[in-house]
Amino acid sequence: MSAADGGVSPANAAPAVAAGRLLPPLLILLCLGVASVMVAVAVGSVPIPLPELWAVFTGEGSALHRTLVLELRAPRALAAFAVGGLLAVAGALMQVLLRNPLADPYVLGLSGGAAVGALAAMLLGLGAAIVSGAAFAGALLSTVLVFGLAHGTGSWTPTRLLLTGVVVAAGWGAVITFMLAVGPTERLPGMLYWLMGDLTYARTPWIAMTTVAVACLLAMPLGRSLNVLARGPMQAAALGVPVRALEWSIYIGASLITAVAVTTAGSIGFVGLVVPHMLRLVLGNDQRLILPAAALAGGILVTLADTLARTMIAPEQLPVGVITALLGVPTFLYLLYRSR
Repeated sequence: MSAADGGVSPANAAPAVAAGRLLPPLLILLCLGVASVMVAVAVGSVPIPLPELWAVFTGEGSALHRTLVLELRAPRALAAFAVGGLLAVAGALMQVLLRNPLADPYVLGLSGGAAVGALAAMLLGLGAAIVSGAAFAGALLSTVLVFGLAHGTGSWTPTRLLLTGVVVAAGWGAVITFMLAVGPTERLPGMLYWLMGDLTYARTPWIAMTTVAVACLLAMPLGRSLNVLARGPMQAAALGVPVRALEWSIYIGASLITAVAVTTAGSIGFVGLVVPHMLRLVLGNDQRLILPAAALAGGILVTLADTLARTMIAPEQLPVGVITALLGVPTFLYLLYRSR
């Protein structure tokens, strides 16, 4: 049957099949993501029932509820969702780049560089905006340092890049320990909270949300090339993929994504490691599906973890990195056991 008779041409059949296979899990994750944000907005020291929440979003509701939702909880929930998506997408990209399911952007020292920059600004008593800028500068410095040392006088390999990142991360860790040891006692709690991940001051989620949306839009068209690259650089080159340019783009892009996440919420571990690995066990290894699914699943994880962190021992709050570690370690061990 021809296309004119209502059939599907061979050229359009593959995209139609791919879209039909990719959409259902993404729609499920999207619904779960919206639900997680709604839970984060409704739950707290002052619980807000769903009818009142709807009234706030439609421009009505009490003044207290409007302040809680629109000025405090909603920006924090959206920031948590965006940060989780950024970390998960960065982890998925780094695992393709290094062809190692255990790779994580934090292993490459990006978090350590950002932490050093932020802690230096905190020690100088600078404002929150300067702290975020210093963290971003530290992450970019770590990116340049790791990439430059790994490249050397020749081309870098995934193993050399990973080892260089581990060494640089250890160096940043020593600098952080020194700064904590010589820092003023009254500033140590804030510094430690930032190191463990803290969304308390995340009042502007739009930069992180825009970044994760742009990252997914730019990475998804490269899904086929990423699928081939995951099988090895020689096979990718044989099939016409520009391997070196693609590897540089992945590394720089993942570094920038991680830097935005760290400047928004501090150091939150295990998200970029566990989420992509878990999705590959469930959904397969098609990067056209894994990348947007990682953005949604990572956002769900961090949003729910932040909700738990601020309500578990209310009115006190826990760093969200503590919750992700408590959830991530047993989950990752289970995934390792299941994948044997």
